[in-house]
Amino acid sequence: MNNPLVIAIDSSTTATKAVVIDTSGNVISMGRAEIELLSPQMNHYEHDPREWWGSTHQAITEAVSSLSESDRARIAAIGITHQRESFALIDEDGNPIRPAILWLDSRAGEQIKEFGSDHIHELSGKPADTTPALYKLAWLKKHEPEALSQAFKLVDVHAYLSHALTGKWVSAEGSIDTLNLFDIAARTFSDELLEIAGLRPDQMVEFTRAGDVIGTLLPSLANEWGLSPEVVLVAGVGDGQAAGLGTAAIDPDVAYVNIGTSVVSGTHSNEYQFDRAYRTLIGGIPGTYVLEIVQNSGSVLYNWFRKNLGDPALEGGLDPALEAEASRIAPGSDALLTLPHWNAGQSPDWDPFATGAMVGFTTGHTRAHVFRSIVEGTAMLLAENLNRVQEVTGRKLVELRATGGSARSPFIRQIFADATGLPIVMSEVDELSAHGAAMIAMAGVGAYPDVESAARAMAHLGERTEPNPQAHEKYVTWMRLHSRIYPLLAELMTDMKNVEDED
Repeated sequence: MNNPLVIAIDSSTTATKAVVIDTSGNVISMGRAEIELLSPQMNHYEHDPREWWGSTHQAITEAVSSLSESDRARIAAIGITHQRESFALIDEDGNPIRPAILWLDSRAGEQIKEFGSDHIHELSGKPADTTPALYKLAWLKKHEPEALSQAFKLVDVHAYLSHALTGKWVSAEGSIDTLNLFDIAARTFSDELLEIAGLRPDQMVEFTRAGDVIGTLLPSLANEWGLSPEVVLVAGVGDGQAAGLGTAAIDPDVAYVNIGTSVVSGTHSNEYQFDRAYRTLIGGIPGTYVLEIVQNSGSVLYNWFRKNLGDPALEGGLDPALEAEASRIAPGSDALLTLPHWNAGQSPDWDPFATGAMVGFTTGHTRAHVFRSIVEGTAMLLAENLNRVQEVTGRKLVELRATGGSARSPFIRQIFADATGLPIVMSEVDELSAHGAAMIAMAGVGAYPDVESAARAMAHLGERTEPNPQAHEKYVTWMRLHSRIYPLLAELMTDMKNVEDED
């Protein structure tokens, strides 16, 4: 097909988006539908998996409804990206046996301590942490064994949507890998990890590489949406890898960074590597891996501050006056350092019981000092993490490609550039994960010879923020102290958690 369009689906924690995109990476139309987040008790976060398909159907319907008949005829494929690590157990009719358990669910602390090990890290590529499904499946094995034994299949979001769209229970290797059940070097399910999870090999879905055609869209759906009966579903990848691909951060000296709810940064690798400095995932470019830094606190921490300690009239929204005041404070916030582990510690500490801390308070510090220190804490932690990745991989980064709501703030973006010492180039794309899925889908239908070519051609990059050399030197000094906070407080944090559990 000449000049095809693709529909890129991004099914996230709060909503599913369907974005129609052309070969130049331009958005033609878009639809969106919300997903209800369920929290039946503390630290439990779930979805009704039927909403994964219901929201996808609604979003695609909205996206195609505004297209002309000729544009609908140009649609050649559907691509998928989605929230990672979330899973559902379904019966033979495709009905959920229980609510899906999500990536942000943290019920499995006991299982992380019991099964997390260096060996499991090397096997799966992922340090023991709250997000992978492995430990939550082990929790089900202990607390709801009948749900596991009765399940026909364990599915991630990709496989669930694949079945709804084509009738096939098929995921992509870069999607199903995030459940932490893969021998990642061999790129197949590990019997050892399945045993820990309480699952049988026959309960696993099939999977294929990103860019492979899974099947043709069900005729009933093609007819309902007014699409060609030849539209195909192309295997995708998890939303984090897709977002990085969307920035075309695919060269070894370029990393992507999403300064969103969390701070997520990654680089592509052509070979399997593992280290506590990062977690390893299968990439959206077939045959590659992604070395990913994850910091749980990003925009969620900035929003927390503005909501609880900011201008009440703004209700947690952006505060230009606060940013202007904070921008006049020197790097280091007049010796006020923040450990941003409000939502546990991931890279490089991987401590589910870590908490936040602020060190250095005096009566001279103001609200603006506290806000700047929080932003600096997340930026310095990213810089420390990137330094570790460069040390253990032997690569030298020259640029960061940025996305995420907070990256649109010049104040926040400058602090991240100064702390890391790297130029930051903004992506001009709003739905970046969907953009990455579209790149894979375009390669899957032959619009580009491969995913890498599609990424370079379809990425839209914009404003560049250069680091201030003098500010960077100051941050290097402060980081020597900042990196010592967690080791000094880790034992205290564990003791505080134990007292809390006793209460």
